[in-house]
Amino acid sequence: MPFVRRRPLLRAAAVGGVAYMGAKAGSNRAMQNAQAQAPAAEPAPAPPPAPAPPAAEPGAAVSSASDRIAELKQLAELKSSGVLTQEEFDKEKARILA
Repeated sequence: MPFVRRRPLLRAAAVGGVAYMGAKAGSNRAMQNAQAQAPAAEPAPAPPPAPAPPAAEPGAAVSSASDRIAELKQLAELKSSGVLTQEEFDKEKARILA
């Protein structure tokens, strides 16, 4: 009876999973060591606020309204699919309508 390889895909998945977990644990340990050894540095100063956008043209108001509607529809779809929570949805909705 010839030698038959059995479940090579399962073996590859197991080896890959073990390698991934080992690399992730190593990188997590390295980050913890780096944070423990690094002295507490001052936080960088906040960047200056962005300049105000130029005044919109009358025709641009129509397109921005349709853009807002499209964004709100997309947010509603994300909320209904469970990607966004109600709080996140409300915050983004207020940002778009402001």
